[in-house]
Amino acid sequence: MSGDEISLTLPADEAFHRVAHLVLGGLAARLDLTFENLENLELALDSLLERTRAEEDVTLRVRLLDDELHTTIGPFADVRAELERGSGDALNLSRILSALCDSVEIADRDGSEWVEMTHGLHRRNGGPG
Repeated sequence: MSGDEISLTLPADEAFHRVAHLVLGGLAARLDLTFENLENLELALDSLLERTRAEEDVTLRVRLLDDELHTTIGPFADVRAELERGSGDALNLSRILSALCDSVEIADRDGSEWVEMTHGLHRRNGGPG
């Protein structure tokens, strides 16, 4: 599957978040990922889905490159400001994503912000990739 991309667009409504979890779970099973990898992906996704604009659809793109999973989610109105507040001692989005992801970046596309995350993968057979 290396280099392949899964793209899922769904309503921002919380009732559809489970669909995103099903897709990630299927991907994790296909890639033989550890439970910890799947849990980190789902927690990062949930932290972001809570911040989507209710009137817009949200798009999740997941791409496997070598031993990393690149995830892009958006659009967001103003997630950059929340991420730039820094981690400090408060449990905020920046601190959550820093703990769950290897890297987090914000990309501007068509007047909206998109979050790009990278996760190193660990397979159940004991090693990366």
